[in-house]
Amino acid sequence: MTTTLRPTEPLQRAADGTRSRRYQVCVNSRPVGAIHLGTSAAFGDSVAVIHDLRIDEPDRRRGRGTVAALAAEEVARGWGCRQIEAWVPAGAEAAEGLVRALGYVRRNRGMLKRLGDTPPTLPPGSAPRPMTQAEYDAWHAHESEQYARTWIERGVPEAEAYAKARRDHERLLPQGLGTRDMLFSVVEHQGSRVGVLWLALREDRAYVFDVEVDEAHRGRGHGRTLMLLAETQAIAAGRRLLGLNVFAGNTAAERLYESLGYETTQSVHYKPLL
Repeated sequence: MTTTLRPTEPLQRAADGTRSRRYQVCVNSRPVGAIHLGTSAAFGDSVAVIHDLRIDEPDRRRGRGTVAALAAEEVARGWGCRQIEAWVPAGAEAAEGLVRALGYVRRNRGMLKRLGDTPPTLPPGSAPRPMTQAEYDAWHAHESEQYARTWIERGVPEAEAYAKARRDHERLLPQGLGTRDMLFSVVEHQGSRVGVLWLALREDRAYVFDVEVDEAHRGRGHGRTLMLLAETQAIAAGRRLLGLNVFAGNTAAERLYESLGYETTQSVHYKPLL
């Protein structure tokens, strides 16, 4: 039997420059599922994204999804892409197994926590304060470099990683420290600075973009304090959902978030296209 992809629409171009196309997955010309392939809004046309892949129930567990994903890789190569991503919803065990079998590596995952009405109490001796402009300038330079290096370590070419870091910060922080709905805080413990928090207020939720304990104070529970502060600020702003992204390999952070009740919503896997 021959599994092929049959386009169901013309190649689409979005306002942000990304392209996408939907296909039927066919076996001997018989439709058995669908796949939606596009390019990355974050990295442009060099990175393809499998947005969705579905095989109809009667045809599952017969290798249709595997062949369809491989066919999507060939389409992506034809587009000139050098890497492909697959976004897998939490709990989709079959999809998780498929991407791993095809050689994809988990890059990061989104996590979410539902908050109550009562803010948590920070540990004794710990107190937050707003970040100063001088602290923001130093933090911004450091965070931009670290953010780019994180992507480089996960297979993104250096030039593209630095370009992404620059674009993301320009988009998210057009007015720097004074950008609306962005909260920058420093936590002090017994009068000494121990870490920083960047929290964004979105329409229906808050989002932790950066949380970092200063190197000299790590391993003492201050990361948990910073995350409790994020909950406090989110509740004070009327948000009852708190989201974040964690990169694969950051085991300490993953364990912290899980211990605080965060749940995975989706994971992103990637693979180079040789």
